[in-house]
Amino acid sequence: MKIETIAVHAGNHPDEASKAVIQPIVLSTTFERAADGSYPGGHIYSRSSNPNRTMLENVLAKLEGGADAAAFSSGNAAGMAVFQSLPPGTHIIAPDDMYHGLRNQLKNLFAGILTFDFIDVNDSEVLQAHIKKETGLIWIETPSNPLLKVTDIKMVVAMAKKTGIKVACDNTFATPVCQQPLALGADLVMHSSTKYFGGHSDLMGGALITKEKSEWWQKIRQVQEMGGAIPSPMDCYMLVRSMKTLPYRMRGHIHNAQLLVDFLKKHPKVESVMYPGLPSHPQHEIAKRQMISFGGMLSFCVKGDESEAKRVINGLKLFTQATSLGGVESLIEHRASVEGPDTKTPFNLLRVSAGLEHIDDLVADLTQAL
Repeated sequence: MKIETIAVHAGNHPDEASKAVIQPIVLSTTFERAADGSYPGGHIYSRSSNPNRTMLENVLAKLEGGADAAAFSSGNAAGMAVFQSLPPGTHIIAPDDMYHGLRNQLKNLFAGILTFDFIDVNDSEVLQAHIKKETGLIWIETPSNPLLKVTDIKMVVAMAKKTGIKVACDNTFATPVCQQPLALGADLVMHSSTKYFGGHSDLMGGALITKEKSEWWQKIRQVQEMGGAIPSPMDCYMLVRSMKTLPYRMRGHIHNAQLLVDFLKKHPKVESVMYPGLPSHPQHEIAKRQMISFGGMLSFCVKGDESEAKRVINGLKLFTQATSLGGVESLIEHRASVEGPDTKTPFNLLRVSAGLEHIDDLVADLTQAL
């Protein structure tokens, strides 16, 4: 099936009792046993599984072309489950501009348990130089947040497979509509489903999708069940509902992002624009090879310093100054302010999540603010 059809049907199971077309929300925390002590409905306790979460995980797996998926209460919880599944002493290679929430997890929660290096993973020589016998995971994020760097997934996978290293890819910015890392050889895909999957800035969630049901995947599943960082049945229901429109919403996000890029790159008060679809992007050729579309996220640097960037952001009327991305409303943020003292983000950079408003209104708002 095509991705639009998968999005509509893979997360829904009509109710057998009522014949309701849309699967109802099952709020029960526990499920009745049969006379012999078995569980005829397939569910024991909602921390282990729930009908709504089962269907959410089914559509997640199908959209990414994976063998299975695990849903979590946030993107950070999903990332943490990966790190918790690794044996103590495992060495992780991660991008030097890794999303700050997961980077801080490694630095503050896993120091002394795991070892890690933050490097330019797209430089094959640098990557090879950092591979050790203890290296068990290469974590990539492409496009990256907020610099929109693109990592050559096939190159990283080829290097990793020589020594049996696993590759996990944060695909949040791209979504499976724009990029499918499992098809390019990655072992695991991670999402903050708070973002484009939810699409309306009203729920939190995270997801992991695996290429195969390996022993490592079973450990991740164990972390999910025993740790209990799972989404509620209501959140699962809301995510499944939202994901039905994901392919069509993404078309609007991509369309608006591309037109905003066209406007910004010509504006005299804009220093530079970061977007994988630009021919001037350093990894544009890689993006053309591995991305289906270039996504709805972009960043730009204003001419001037941090105060000038903040002047622009505070002058906007339609763009909301807020963290997060992927909602129907356009968001803008001064990323360096939230990333901490070790940020790699320029202080004149503004990150934009292109929403679904009319492009003329968005351009007019940016024009008056700039």
